Amino acid sequence: MTTFIIGLAILLIGGALYGKLCEKIFKPDDRKTPAELLNDGMDFVPMKKWKNSLIQLLNIAGTGPILGPIQGILFGPIAFLTIPVGCIIGGAFHDYMCGMISVRNDGAQMPKLIRKYIGKYAYPIYNVFVCLLMLLVGAVFIYTPGDLFITQILNQDSGVTNPMVWLVYGAIFAYFVIATLFPIDKIIGKVYPIFGMLLILSAVGVFIGFFVKGYPLDDIWTTGIVGVHPQGLHFIPVFFVTVACGIVSGFHSTQATLISRTMRREKEGRMTFYNMMIAEGIIAMIWAAASMGVIKLGLATAETSPTDVVGIIAKDLLGGVGGIVAVIGIIVLPITSGDTALRSLRLIVSDAMKIDQSKKVNRLGVSLVIFAIVASILVFAKMNAGGFNILWRYFAWANQTIAVFAFAMITVYMMRNKQPFIMSLVPGMFYMFVISSFILNAAIGFNLPWSISYGIAGALTLAYGVALIYYGRKNIPRDLRLNNEHFHS
Repeated sequence: MTTFIIGLAILLIGGALYGKLCEKIFKPDDRKTPAELLNDGMDFVPMKKWKNSLIQLLNIAGTGPILGPIQGILFGPIAFLTIPVGCIIGGAFHDYMCGMISVRNDGAQMPKLIRKYIGKYAYPIYNVFVCLLMLLVGAVFIYTPGDLFITQILNQDSGVTNPMVWLVYGAIFAYFVIATLFPIDKIIGKVYPIFGMLLILSAVGVFIGFFVKGYPLDDIWTTGIVGVHPQGLHFIPVFFVTVACGIVSGFHSTQATLISRTMRREKEGRMTFYNMMIAEGIIAMIWAAASMGVIKLGLATAETSPTDVVGIIAKDLLGGVGGIVAVIGIIVLPITSGDTALRSLRLIVSDAMKIDQSKKVNRLGVSLVIFAIVASILVFAKMNAGGFNILWRYFAWANQTIAVFAFAMITVYMMRNKQPFIMSLVPGMFYMFVISSFILNAAIGFNLPWSISYGIAGALTLAYGVALIYYGRKNIPRDLRLNNEHFHS
């Protein structure tokens, strides 16, 4: 339990200090924001800080900060330290800088920022990658909340032959369509406060519950720095791919740039972007601790599926009614990430193809294509026994790959603005090593031995760092207007 308390203290105190440092370095000011300058009543709409913050939290908090830590805690209590440290200097910094750089660039989405700061050759690679990721997010975040609702709320089988499965999927799908097509303040801005209350209630309930029930938690000095994983998996890189959303998630950059279009003042950025990622880190810590507790009590095992662990924790700690409320709060998380993921994808595709989104017919046309592809992926995942597992693994790896692009963009931006770019270069290089070693070793990748995978990953990481510094220094003169410029497409 002591390691968990220390981790929470690191997350709260360290987050407050490092967040203030990030804000001091970026220097937000009183200039007009894109929401004011480009207000179109659709995507550029000024909204209050509390609403932007809540939307950002719900956007980024999919099933990752719950299902990820449930799997990551199998490495032992080291998770109680790596989650807060990674969240502070990696994830929260990543989210803040992506959001604020977008604000300084007329609310530009990530592909435009990638093209501007790391070049035209990186742009098409990133654009294809991020579009594929968003499609996978859309499918995954219909699949997981749908199955949770079927198994934990309705107590039915989530097999493909159960017609209720397809009805629930269809209901979530219909909500995604509405949230993607309508103005952001009309649907998302209205329902998210309700969803936010459910999220907060479930997290607080579980947090209080495992203290009251006295869940046993291991400490790092009794298990060793890194525990032996039941399946013999390597802590690096597997842990950092598995616990993505509680530490660093490239998906978050696409959501931060979405909210950059609704902020009324730059100085709201620390609360909206940085602090909301710290809040997600707290959620990850709570579920990691609860899952360790139920495993040590024998209520679950390492082989128990993460979705079943969610139900066990909720019902054991909060009882029948409270458990249902908690599960509903968890179901809300992926739904409120999937809707804005597809909304972001609509904007990314439209920007790339120069399709005017102020016209309803254009929004509908782009959205229909997107939803047709998502539906196909969803059906494939459900109809094939191993389909979802394959999609989830590629999704997790792709998520961290997107983060490497984002860290590279942030590094060049900081170099151009004479800021301490080491803050983004180091986490970017670390995750370059993570994604490289993972895909080189993984069965879904190149299936190479660990020794070879680590060696090649080390060389690729060094090349990434050297190339990024060279590129950033070489291209500094091209940025003639620095902090005072606005990005125009």
